[in-house]
Amino acid sequence: MTAVEEGLRLETRERPGHETARDLVAEAIDAGALVTVVGRCTVDYEGRASSTLGPGERLVMLKPDGAALVHTDEGQQPVNWQPPDCDHEARLDEGHLVVESHRETPEEHLRVDFEAVLEVSAYGLTDERDLSLEGTEEDLRQRILDEPSLVEEGFIPLATERSTPAGAVDIYGEDAEERAVAVELKRRRVGPDAVGQLGRYVDALERDLHADRQIRGILVAPSVTDRARRLLAERGLEFVPLTPTGPDGVDG
Repeated sequence: MTAVEEGLRLETRERPGHETARDLVAEAIDAGALVTVVGRCTVDYEGRASSTLGPGERLVMLKPDGAALVHTDEGQQPVNWQPPDCDHEARLDEGHLVVESHRETPEEHLRVDFEAVLEVSAYGLTDERDLSLEGTEEDLRQRILDEPSLVEEGFIPLATERSTPAGAVDIYGEDAEERAVAVELKRRRVGPDAVGQLGRYVDALERDLHADRQIRGILVAPSVTDRARRLLAERGLEFVPLTPTGPDGVDG
């Protein structure tokens, strides 16, 4: 169980380099953590209207439900925001940390370009109601091990935490046609980073196993963003919607 799943602070970096900040923000988004970035930045929004904020020191908050908030040192309301169900992304652009939040319906895009990063923090916050409904990644793993057909009929788990050069595959197994299957588990709604992670595991297994062995990749999570669904299709990967706990809110 990770620090995120335990509801603990995952990590805080003061005055990190832009590449380090990018890596931490991307990792935290993928882990379903709440992310805060403090720094000097510009903010651009395109959507139902358009706006630009010139350089200034601001707090940016990315929530695991897809919401994004940009705060200044005044007032209680954000100066820019995006609603839940957006896709978050962190990348480098000309050496700067850039944080983006995008949704398709309606089309809206928020871009924050950091000239200087003062602090990045990632927190695995939980609400008791949320925790009782969602459970943990280990609960999700146990559900599948107890009932492999939740992935698909004929699926046989062979190993958990199977080591590859790209990291550990949550559940490794075979389908009804004896094809290898890499299953990546996420306890919350996920975006493109989870698809990339699964793709790296599939690529690593293809290199490790015999060249003629077909490797399937299946992402198991409660839900995925629209962008993640498109990337799954582009990569030939699959998605199975499943929560860590059963419909009655308890394991099994």
